[in-house]
Amino acid sequence: MATQQELSNFLIETERRAYKQALFAVRDEHLALDIVQDSMTKLVEKYAARPPEEWPLLFQRILQNTIRDFYRRQKTRSLWTTLFSSFTPAHPESENEEYDPLETLQAEGASNFHSPHKQLEQSQLINLIEKAIEALPPRQREAFLLRYWEEMDVTETARIMGCSEGSVKTHCSRATHTLAIALKKEGIDL
Repeated sequence: MATQQELSNFLIETERRAYKQALFAVRDEHLALDIVQDSMTKLVEKYAARPPEEWPLLFQRILQNTIRDFYRRQKTRSLWTTLFSSFTPAHPESENEEYDPLETLQAEGASNFHSPHKQLEQSQLINLIEKAIEALPPRQREAFLLRYWEEMDVTETARIMGCSEGSVKTHCSRATHTLAIALKKEGIDL
């Protein structure tokens, strides 16, 4: 049985990568944070007693299911909002928060650059890659992130995605080709 410290360490190690996955999927910083928090809560509530070796796969499955649940809820809300919008007067949105959660998630290696020029190049490259990943279709993005970001093998990825290993390979292949083309258009040769 795992200790609370082991579980805490796992969640700390997983948080940033999970946030990026959720951010790529929903394209909203606050929603991504909520999804990661919900996923971590579910892991702790339901699977804390499991062996630590099982946590990465369980967490990825929970995270992907939470993202899918978000889209299902959005579809339902959208339907009802559209139906009832004719009954309610339009209200201007007055909420304007200036908090940026990305400021708290600085890249660990950012301070290791020798010059501001190199730091700028690196940050521009990361921005281009993130935008290219965001533009991928959801299943390709999911397969790509699980395989290359989370470094899971084909079998684990297939289990998390609920598809065959061949589908994972196809999604990853298409994603890498699409990313290579998108980055090449920006002048980046891989």
